[in-house]
Amino acid sequence: MKIKDVTSALECFAPLPLQEDYDNAGLQVGLTEAEVSGVLLCLDVTEAVLREAKEKGCNMIVAHHPLIFRRLRRVTGEDYVQRCVMDAVKNDIAIVAMHTNLDSVRGGVNHMIARKLGLEDVEMLGAREACGTEAGCGVVGTLPEPLTAKDFISRVKTTFHAGCVMTNELLQRPIRRVALCGGSGAFALQKAVEAGADAFLTGEMHYHEYFGTEQEIQIAVTGHYESEQFTINLLEEIINSRCEGVRTVRTEVCTNPVMYH
Repeated sequence: MKIKDVTSALECFAPLPLQEDYDNAGLQVGLTEAEVSGVLLCLDVTEAVLREAKEKGCNMIVAHHPLIFRRLRRVTGEDYVQRCVMDAVKNDIAIVAMHTNLDSVRGGVNHMIARKLGLEDVEMLGAREACGTEAGCGVVGTLPEPLTAKDFISRVKTTFHAGCVMTNELLQRPIRRVALCGGSGAFALQKAVEAGADAFLTGEMHYHEYFGTEQEIQIAVTGHYESEQFTINLLEEIINSRCEGVRTVRTEVCTNPVMYH
């Protein structure tokens, strides 16, 4: 199977037109006619991830976050993005990103987060039809049993291996209905309120965005990497189900740049 076949399978699951205008998903680096020797799956492409791909005999990297996100004006090795591009080209490693298209599609990143949290009856948040499929800005579902705010935050912290969980004031009623949006999801908070959610889970929010919903909805912010880490599992499931015989390898490199002390 060729690199273009794996890329096509991923784009069939999460069509590129679903990505946001600011995004740069899809093929980032490399040629697609080569036969796949192995696919390394990761959240972020770093120099350590490139080394790992070479060591494990993978000539394709599939990441969630695009390596080339902003316009690349030169390739001189002056930052890690340029060095990764140079290294990938030199070693014939293709790099593909499945970003906001994979976030928004049914069965995508947000559904994986909901699955890890144990939500049931999961529906799209802000649902819309696009590219012949259903997409949305997040999902909303129900916990099997209601939890106190304190117990809900504890479950979130444990599930996502979070160093801490940032919240607004703790809700004084049970939490049963939960909305979520992985990564930087503050834009979906009002949709969560409108959907009647008791809690809203995301990866990061700005300071002022915590104001104004006290005792209306419980905000729980895990960290960007923590919220989306299970995307690697999702990418593996997609490739294994659609690309028979292709070897997939989950990265062993933790690319989270945020440390907790």
